[in-house]
Amino acid sequence: MNKLKNLGLMALLLTSLAGMTACEDNNAEELGEKLDKTVTDAGNAVEDACEEVKEGVDAKDTDC
Repeated sequence: MNKLKNLGLMALLLTSLAGMTACEDNNAEELGEKLDKTVTDAGNAVEDACEEVKEGVDAKDTDC
């Protein structure tokens, strides 16, 4: 669970940093792309962590 908590915190931090950067540049499209990438990366990391947990407990269905 600590991995998921850390991933969520990291995603929030990266999103905040991307927002501050976009405010300085006034480039909404760039911010949108950064947010999309951050959210996608965070989702992939959560899915990977879920699959690792399921593999660790020998679950029959390892998809998340």
